[in-house]
Amino acid sequence: MENVKYDVETGEKLIRDVREVTITYQGYSKTFPMPGWYPEGNDEGTFTDDDMKTYDRALNQLKAEAENLLLPTDIRAIRKKLKLTQVQAGTILGGGKKAFQKYESGEILPSRAISNLLKILSKEPSLLNLL
Repeated sequence: MENVKYDVETGEKLIRDVREVTITYQGYSKTFPMPGWYPEGNDEGTFTDDDMKTYDRALNQLKAEAENLLLPTDIRAIRKKLKLTQVQAGTILGGGKKAFQKYESGEILPSRAISNLLKILSKEPSLLNLL
């Protein structure tokens, strides 16, 4: 990948870089490394689709923390504790075949219902037999 581009509107030189970005949601804040194309001396970057996935995952994690939803690492740990594959978890617990892959990667947030169900199953794994 090239390391230099030019802004199509201003002609300003942009350099591929990773910079610290802070986002805020409902009084919670998170600082994370954000890849992008940045002008020298300015943090207002231009971002690719892949760069935006980094932003979206950080925002989803912040929302999960603010709304007391399970984080991706917690979801994965509970699913493994229940001895379910991602497909099995999505089929049995809801959301579809790809839901748990997306929850565990941080691509999407679990619903409050899924998050609460997983919290209960984490404490009482035998309840999985009822589903």
